[in-house]
Amino acid sequence: MKDSKLSIKKATEELAAREPIFHRPEFGTSRADFEAMVAPEFWEIGASGRRYSKSFVLDALENRHAEPVSESYLVTDFACRELSPNLYLATYQLDQAGRLSQRSTIWSYSSGVWLIVFHQGTLIAA
Repeated sequence: MKDSKLSIKKATEELAAREPIFHRPEFGTSRADFEAMVAPEFWEIGASGRRYSKSFVLDALENRHAEPVSESYLVTDFACRELSPNLYLATYQLDQAGRLSQRSTIWSYSSGVWLIVFHQGTLIAA
């Protein structure tokens, strides 16, 4: 399948399987795994509202996964939109044991490879 012909249905299915980012052990748990998931220009806005660089996020993930991680989460309201050819926005609500947040991730797709360009998590007030 050519990159420009990726259907929105296929993109939605593939991205739903990858979200929430950095929480899917089947895509890896090492720093090298996480580096392979993100675009060179990746950055993030955390639930705190702070902007985080790629290196900061990779350091935090490496520290978090130094020991086995056990998590409980529920993804709801997943949606995907094509922003431009091979660039997609995935949005969803994440419930982490009562900690609710609205998430958005911008993904690029090329030659069968998905890369995270940007991610934001915003806490939802109770």
